[in-house]
Amino acid sequence: MVNVSSSSEANDPPESSSGICGSTQSTQESEAIDKPPPLPLTAYENHHYHHLHHASHHASSAPPHTVQPEVLACLFQSDLEKGLTASAATTRLETDGKNILENDDGVSVLSILLRQVSNSLTLVLILAMSLSYGTKDWIEGGVITAVISLNIVIGFVQDYKADKTMQSLLSLSAPVATVIRDGQLVKVSSQDIVVGDIVKIKVGDVVPADLRIFDGMNIECDEALLTGESLAAAKTPALTFDDPAIPIGDRTNICYSSSTVTKGRGAGIVVGTGMRTEVGRIAKMLKANQGSIKVASSDDISSVSSLSSKDSQSYTQHWNKFKYSLKNSLGLIGTPLQVKLSKFAIVLFAVALILAIIVFSASRWMVDNDVLIYGICVAVAVIPESLIAVLTITLSVATKAMANGHVLVRKMQALEALGGVTDICSDKTGTLTQGKMITRHVWIPDLGDKQTISVSGTTNSFSPQSGYLEIGGHRVNPADVINSNSVDTLVMFLKAIGLCNLAKIECKKPSSDVSFTNEKSGDHVSRNRSNSQLAQTQALEWIGYGEPTDISLQVFAMRFDSGREELQERGWKLVAEHPFDSSIKRMSVIYESPSGKRIVFSKGAFEALSNSLDASSYSTEEVHGRINSMAQDGLRVLCVAYRLLPSEPDIVVNRRESVESDLKFLGLAGLYDPPRLETHGAVLKSKVAGIRVHMLTGDHPGTARAIAYETGILSDTMSLASQSHAVMVAADFDAMSDAEVDALPELPLVIARCTPTTKVRMVEALHRRKAFCVMTGDGVNDSPALKRADVGIAMGLNGSDVAKESSDIVLTDDDFASIIRAVEEGRRLFDNIQKFLVHLLISNISQVILLLCGLAFKDATGVSVFPLSPLEILWANMITSSFLAMGLGMEEAQPDIMHRPPRDLKVGVFTWEVITDKMIYGTTMGILCLGSFVIVIFGGNGGDLGEDCNHGYNGTCGPVFHARAASFAVLSFLLLLTAWEVKHFGRSLFSLDPIRHPGTFSVFPALYYNKFLFWAVIGGFLGTFPVIYIPVVNKDVFKHLGLSWEWGVVAGACVIYIVVVESWKAVKRRTGLWSGKLTVTQEVMHAVEHGATAGSVSVVSTLSSRPSSSHDGYMVEVGSEEGPKLVDQNKENIELVNVRTRHVHNK
Repeated sequence: MVNVSSSSEANDPPESSSGICGSTQSTQESEAIDKPPPLPLTAYENHHYHHLHHASHHASSAPPHTVQPEVLACLFQSDLEKGLTASAATTRLETDGKNILENDDGVSVLSILLRQVSNSLTLVLILAMSLSYGTKDWIEGGVITAVISLNIVIGFVQDYKADKTMQSLLSLSAPVATVIRDGQLVKVSSQDIVVGDIVKIKVGDVVPADLRIFDGMNIECDEALLTGESLAAAKTPALTFDDPAIPIGDRTNICYSSSTVTKGRGAGIVVGTGMRTEVGRIAKMLKANQGSIKVASSDDISSVSSLSSKDSQSYTQHWNKFKYSLKNSLGLIGTPLQVKLSKFAIVLFAVALILAIIVFSASRWMVDNDVLIYGICVAVAVIPESLIAVLTITLSVATKAMANGHVLVRKMQALEALGGVTDICSDKTGTLTQGKMITRHVWIPDLGDKQTISVSGTTNSFSPQSGYLEIGGHRVNPADVINSNSVDTLVMFLKAIGLCNLAKIECKKPSSDVSFTNEKSGDHVSRNRSNSQLAQTQALEWIGYGEPTDISLQVFAMRFDSGREELQERGWKLVAEHPFDSSIKRMSVIYESPSGKRIVFSKGAFEALSNSLDASSYSTEEVHGRINSMAQDGLRVLCVAYRLLPSEPDIVVNRRESVESDLKFLGLAGLYDPPRLETHGAVLKSKVAGIRVHMLTGDHPGTARAIAYETGILSDTMSLASQSHAVMVAADFDAMSDAEVDALPELPLVIARCTPTTKVRMVEALHRRKAFCVMTGDGVNDSPALKRADVGIAMGLNGSDVAKESSDIVLTDDDFASIIRAVEEGRRLFDNIQKFLVHLLISNISQVILLLCGLAFKDATGVSVFPLSPLEILWANMITSSFLAMGLGMEEAQPDIMHRPPRDLKVGVFTWEVITDKMIYGTTMGILCLGSFVIVIFGGNGGDLGEDCNHGYNGTCGPVFHARAASFAVLSFLLLLTAWEVKHFGRSLFSLDPIRHPGTFSVFPALYYNKFLFWAVIGGFLGTFPVIYIPVVNKDVFKHLGLSWEWGVVAGACVIYIVVVESWKAVKRRTGLWSGKLTVTQEVMHAVEHGATAGSVSVVSTLSSRPSSSHDGYMVEVGSEEGPKLVDQNKENIELVNVRTRHVHNK
């Protein structure tokens, strides 16, 4: 049996820590300290240890669960009410370090270096270098050595920067904790918490550090990570234990770092951070016995008990570490796309070996030095050496761009998948709307003719001074409202919304003539002002903490001096609390009044409270009519009720079902949460992009419908089939079987009174329809839906830590428009990956064709003549192509990127268009390079292939060296032109961006728009000439000579190549093939970009040349008298909005 002693009650204000310290200061000064305390104090705490009183001396020599919170506060120089000062927290953070576990998961320099050395290209180059040195070809060997070194250095720098960027962005998504500093509630990164901080925790939070709880209500934590117990542990803030050696699981006044709050709320003082927490101790044990630790998971912790089998585990651990390093070096660890492309690179390596065997077979396996070098050249030509490096850089750039757009990517798979999103399931409050609620109307039936109190003119949703009250269209003063009503219903209603509430409202700049929440004036807080005085307080800075619903109700109560803190100052004491639960949609508290009566106050959706209400206390018809009226105005409607408990203690207040019965109806509160200004445009943009937006909300169906129309989710132009099930109540949706849901023509666009279970069913229904969905969430109960969705998005401002941990992406601004920006960025990323992939593969295909066909050219000794020298191949691959690929990875989004349907994720990056384009362009390029070689040799030099021209220059090698230079120039220039051609797979090079750059000479600004790619191309053009003309370098290193008349051949090849590419693009546009069917006219693009309203554009061209059954996108209908309507294949109209200025006339 554990003996405990009770400290002050959990809800009583704690004794001032400064008072305790001060009363024993003289005693402490005379004491000697014999040994360091067993409590793992930091350097900062040890520095102040000798200046503490006797109580804190006892605390420092005892575990924190045996010490009262006030004494710990004194020990840590903190205050339970005001917390640490900001300066003290900064000092401790600098002294003791961040609140993180020491691990080996940072950027590994050795791992990055190993990736550069162990890739297939480097291994082939090392082999070529060895052969060159073995044959005493010092120049070629030296150049290859320089190329290898340059490749490793550049790749290392790029990968290191990319990994550092990813690490810094991941740290931004670290949990945020709510702490008290300088007497103010502030949010700080969990990594910045220090010992002595006062931390507030609630349901869904991950406990950021070891806390000695001193205040709490129904708080329970999941500590399976530490104790292995599957059930959550109930916490007892009021208890202080005597036994210092009781098990961790029995220390119920401690909340441990990394545990999860599953119920209730509380506050505690930090007693351990980082490696000085219980989780940190386990991490230290694992690190000592295993050599490293990644994350203190439950599997790691359970392995502590089996440390006796350390020897048998050592072999397995080393083998697993070797396999991990091998896979990592081969690129087989990463996102699905990275792994797929790494496997593709390995396949190409195998193809390179096969091609080398073909070369050896062509020489009848008489493999001398020249044949061996030629085989290596073919192998090098087929490997896209910069593929993985460019992919890593592109992903890093995209992630950083999304972070700048308020989107933090936690899992890179989500970044790749965003381009294929077909459906977005979004919350309403705070995402589609501003999340700044205002209690617009309060309806209390007992007030007779003056039943409704309205708030108007509000400019600050947090300020009880902002705006004015109206009854019957007349302005009134709060005090006059109270004094003119003899019934107690209004007073009880105000107490209910003030006390059944967890929000806190503060004013940071109080003036001398107004008393606020933190200024006591007797039994009341003076805040009533006449309407003429209200304007004087508008400049004050008001801050609200808590849920938007609670904040709006608290502000309304404070207008009548009935805020929670005000009532508590008058003697109201919290007895029990039953927090809001999204599954039952209500909250209740039990308070003891100053006269000793216990009263239950409840609030929630009327449907959730109706079964608990005394039917005689309200008129069902009247209440339903009022609810529907408010909901149609877009107001969120809450029911407020109360119950006076009997004096005898025959009711267990901690049992929800006992207190939430026989409640008396008090009234209704209508809360207005305006849609975000950017939401309507974002919803329209998603519709144009072929993405359906579903709103899943806990609000009344009428409220949900009104907001859906305001935001554009619903419209009057929807088909009858769509309208029939566009809005559903969760109870009806949940009651349907899967077969019935699948039989619906379309899934509902709005689900009201939504529960977490409904969200999961919605995701499953979308998956059965082969849809790829995004789900947003912020609560603990949203975690299952976030995990099941293809992309789970958590709210960064108001979301719980549990929801964030379950998500793939975190929105730092909780804004729906940020989701659309993320989808756009995902599409841009996918486009760019396809662009540089096509460019790299075109280069490889062309070189393989050239070199394999080159086997047919034999000199006088019967040796195959190289159409390209090994170093020419390396230059084209390592210098020319790499920078072009990086430039393509930095391409900005095309103007029509959000006017295409979502891509099919099953197909991946290797679409039929990509495969066809690379084969057509690569084959054309290879034939032109081969043709230029043939023309120079046979057309200008009579077919003279000289003798022994692969190894070096002699008098017979002039024609071969000139032909090589021509082939090299053609290859280089065509690669440079290809980089510009693949900027868009369907548009002409001469009309790449008709929206940003219209006009006859639009090609020039369109090419310059991507400055990195532009200068990479220009640099490639200019860099070709020194390689061809500089003496010694051209003849001895690259084994070619300067060109003269051969430049005409090069120019002709470039013209032919452009004609072929442009002709193929024209065929795609003409036939509506692949990207060709998404060609958009400038007029339509302008109208859609600016959201053209139906009727604003008289006649426009079609968005698509013809409908296609395989195309789920949209087209613009021509010739309608009402103007253009964006329609899908079923001719269901979707209106274009917001622009009424531009008229496009038929030409």
